[in-house]
Amino acid sequence: MSRPGAQPLHVLVYSSNARTRDEVRLALGKRVHPELPDLTYTDVATGPMVIQLMDAGGFDLVILDGEAAPVGGMGIAKQLKDEIDDCPPVLVLTGRSDDAWLANWSRAEAAVPHPIDPVRLGEAVVGLLRTTVQ
Repeated sequence: MSRPGAQPLHVLVYSSNARTRDEVRLALGKRVHPELPDLTYTDVATGPMVIQLMDAGGFDLVILDGEAAPVGGMGIAKQLKDEIDDCPPVLVLTGRSDDAWLANWSRAEAAVPHPIDPVRLGEAVVGLLRTTVQ
């Protein structure tokens, strides 16, 4: 069980599509696993804002939509991994399962294809956050 009073984990969710951001938050909910602290979210609709917020720090996980436009999440993932020391784990939402190799190129630790499957997304997020919390 998570510790009482544990600080929430901060998740940045980037997509140019508001519906995609909503689907991510709804799929994960406030608590993705009983052994992890609550989740809080920061929604971001533009690539430059992702970079600005990530430069400021404070996130435990980053979820980037690879299908976002005009700036795709995979390019942002690569930039974050190249430029930010101690970058938090990155999960990329890919257009299809076959795009996992692109997520690997971006140095993202995990990839989940569209359409968002709450179980698959939850399992990937739990795996990434467990390494962050420990």
